[in-house]
Amino acid sequence: MEQIVGKQSIQFHQGAHILSAASIVGKKEGDGPLGKYFDKVGKEDGLFGCASWEEAESHLQKEAVSMAIKKAGIETWQLRMIYAGDLLAQTIASSFGVMGFDTPVYGLYGACSTMGEALSLSAMAVSGGYAPYVAAVTSSHFGSAEKEFRFPLGYGNQRPLSATWTVTGSGACVLGTKGGKARIVGITTGKIVDYGFKDSLNMGACMAPAACDTIYQNLMDFNYLPEDYDRIITGDLGEVGQRILFDLLKEKGFNIEKQHMDCGIEIFDQDTQDTHAGGSGCGCAAVTFASYILPKIEKGEWKRILFVPTGALLSKVSYNEGKSVPGIAQAVMIEHC
Repeated sequence: MEQIVGKQSIQFHQGAHILSAASIVGKKEGDGPLGKYFDKVGKEDGLFGCASWEEAESHLQKEAVSMAIKKAGIETWQLRMIYAGDLLAQTIASSFGVMGFDTPVYGLYGACSTMGEALSLSAMAVSGGYAPYVAAVTSSHFGSAEKEFRFPLGYGNQRPLSATWTVTGSGACVLGTKGGKARIVGITTGKIVDYGFKDSLNMGACMAPAACDTIYQNLMDFNYLPEDYDRIITGDLGEVGQRILFDLLKEKGFNIEKQHMDCGIEIFDQDTQDTHAGGSGCGCAAVTFASYILPKIEKGEWKRILFVPTGALLSKVSYNEGKSVPGIAQAVMIEHC
């Protein structure tokens, strides 16, 4: 049966059920507004008992997947594949994080949109009959991300108000053909959108055009209005990106202010935690979804949401060569069942 919808979307005839989700975060995230919802919270040093930040991030993925598998009530051997991603070069956090599960792996990179990518591909695999159970996991770590993309932490550089704070955390979901109280019913795959921004410390501005493009296309492909969703949830646009997104969508005839929520705004308290524009990183959308968003769908508080993790496709190589920072956003339609 035909499942292709419009220009960029898929509507699953057999939705992929989200059987479980798990989250583990650092102390700063645990001290934030969503602290009580996370499964595990680390200590101040952010090392989680490991020798380096990179090793700690791999540990986060391992813990998140292990908890999600246990919550789903299945055994590790029942997983057909894992879709995993992070921000580090060659996705090393994922490689070392999920290696011990002895499960086929697809390594993903979509910057901070990677959880949307992982859930989209997982849903395609489950709905298409290619896997009875699949895990989707992403992570980020403040220390490893700053080391990879910006400055050594000891340098103590001044962060502009447009900057976001990379979330230390990992979120994982297990998907299956039946049994969950939430299911993925459709996806809208994002395009790379580049407005020519070159400011690596204003990623909200870099990502907002891509978020607008994907949300607009989802509404067009499914002939929906914003009010057809209880929430339209972006990944980590932050305060700056949110305002730009609203303006761009209004130019296209849509006002999503009543439905919109941004994981990067929700995860930190801007006034007390000195995170400036909000949170970011692959772990931002993942842990917010696993801990706070999914339970609301499962309880029926929200009947239908559009989950749109957003990514700034930033590379230290391209940035140092003077290139712009393109954006991408991956939309996942999730309903209560």
